[in-house]
Amino acid sequence: MENLQTILVFLIGFLVVALASKQIGDYFTRINFPLISGFLFAGILAGPFVLDLIHQEALEKLRIVDEVSLAFIAFAAGSELYLKELRSRLKSITWVTLGNTLAIPLLGAIALYVVADFIPFMQNLSTPSRLAVAILAGAILVARSPSSAIAIVNELRARGTFTQTVLGVTMITDVVVIFLFAFSTSVADAILTQMGFNLGFIGLLLGELFLALILGYLFGKIGDLILSLSVHHLLKIGLTLLIGYGIFVLSAYVRELTHHLLNFELFLEPLLICMIASFVVTNYSKNRAEFLRILHDAGPPIYIAFFTLTGASLELDVLSETWSIALLLFGVRMAAVFVGSFGGGVVAGDPLRHNSLSWMTYITMAGVALGLAKEVVVEFPDWGDAFATMIIAVVVLSQLVGPPFFKWAIHHVGEAHPRAEPPEFDGRHDAIIFGLEGQSLALAQQLQTHGWAVRIAARRTDYLNQERVVAGMDIRTFDDISLETIYALEGEKAEAIVTLLSDEENYQICELVYEHCGTKDMVVRLNNRANFDRFHELGALIVDPATAIVSLYDHLVRSPSAASLLLGMDDNQDIIDVEVRNPNLHGVALRDLRLPLDTLILAVYRGGRLLISHGYTQLKIGDRVTIVGSIESLDEVMLRLES
Repeated sequence: MENLQTILVFLIGFLVVALASKQIGDYFTRINFPLISGFLFAGILAGPFVLDLIHQEALEKLRIVDEVSLAFIAFAAGSELYLKELRSRLKSITWVTLGNTLAIPLLGAIALYVVADFIPFMQNLSTPSRLAVAILAGAILVARSPSSAIAIVNELRARGTFTQTVLGVTMITDVVVIFLFAFSTSVADAILTQMGFNLGFIGLLLGELFLALILGYLFGKIGDLILSLSVHHLLKIGLTLLIGYGIFVLSAYVRELTHHLLNFELFLEPLLICMIASFVVTNYSKNRAEFLRILHDAGPPIYIAFFTLTGASLELDVLSETWSIALLLFGVRMAAVFVGSFGGGVVAGDPLRHNSLSWMTYITMAGVALGLAKEVVVEFPDWGDAFATMIIAVVVLSQLVGPPFFKWAIHHVGEAHPRAEPPEFDGRHDAIIFGLEGQSLALAQQLQTHGWAVRIAARRTDYLNQERVVAGMDIRTFDDISLETIYALEGEKAEAIVTLLSDEENYQICELVYEHCGTKDMVVRLNNRANFDRFHELGALIVDPATAIVSLYDHLVRSPSAASLLLGMDDNQDIIDVEVRNPNLHGVALRDLRLPLDTLILAVYRGGRLLISHGYTQLKIGDRVTIVGSIESLDEVMLRLES
């Protein structure tokens, strides 16, 4: 009972530290550092070597946090191996993965074994023990970071054969590395216990892998059953994490039981079992979408807890002595990645240009590597902590160096499609409306009354059949949707694009504008709800006619004053968004703006985030300010903020 109370106290204290870690991680992303690095830094600060908010005793008692997190990381790795998405580039993916799986462990293990005399925790180890440590390190160095790869691909909107191969290799590698680690751990254990390599050992190893496969399949089916239950989403998350923790408990129990009853230990790698269970659910279950949702929702708090605790467990005294070795290992790993990727690509018949650049996309390591390093701590406690500290240093280096290399490679092969820089404000608000119909004409007239220069783009056939002619309306025709059409309409000058065509045509327009014009506001009339996510990824403002009217009625019932104001139903009142472009207002507090008395600032948006603004909030160039007031006063405010 006392032990349980102690663990609860440590958990509550750690929860407070984890909340602070989240804030530190968010700050790291704002200064272009990896999120994980922020969590590790917070853990280091709170750990026993700095502030000692997380004591050494707490690290030992909080092993449950590690095991739940490690199970989750293995689940996430298994979920990346979705066979249907990998078939198109399977040959290239297989050969590049094989090349890396051969080159990295071999070169990494040789390098660590050669410099063992310069590593404090390895100096007193026997030659066989040094070999065991080197084998484990070589296996872990194979790991990748699927989350980092996916984040960069999404950021650059990268697509093409090169990107497909990179993602496939990255995802499969994080599965292969767990198999490789399970094998390496058994080999290292045999070396350290002087079991010897004979037919009995090989049979034991194969038996362990076979049992892991069977248990992984069974736990996958149990997970599938839980996912199919009609219970609350949070309960499903809890049960899924409980399964993962249960696998670790089962593995420890089997190992201890066989140690007492038999003359050998049966080691069932829990990470391997979790990964296989996840693979089963991902590929052979109807509940894949629900499983991915659980991983998405539970991921942030799990990663905060795990990486913060990992940072706290770093032995800084060991790190200070081994940082040069970590740097050497990092360099050797980069060289091995180049050899493996280039060789695999050549055998697969990939273009030479792709083969010479692909290594840059495989540098980053993250969750699985850290998870495996923490597993070594448990399996080999005599030197595990020092080993994990060295590996974590390599992971941090890869997190800092990997993403810039990855981005450069994607850009260099021409598969990046990022958003273009927005046009400079030329003193006039421009809008282009695609589609000639009653709504587009009415919208154009409304915008013109607010001082916007509006161009309506109409298909030539629609224009010829249009009976309604509006005097003073700038209507231009086009035959096809292309970049030339966008430039002919002066799309590079527009601050807003409105598309009222079919979803496919709307998407073509938005994609061209996104990549080549950088227009800030793209407004899309949606025809099919299934296409919502495609437009949302481009940052478009989506109007769904099926729900817009209902939503409008809802607001008119619950907040009629605000809704009528937004609709322009109140005489001489309006709401506008204004971008701050006046350099003289940079750093000026809202309370010092001296706005007209009949205006009010409702919100300030900065970097895509809504600021909780008050009188002391200071404006910055590029802020978007939402203001309500009389039309005359709003014109005055707009002129002041923009010029």
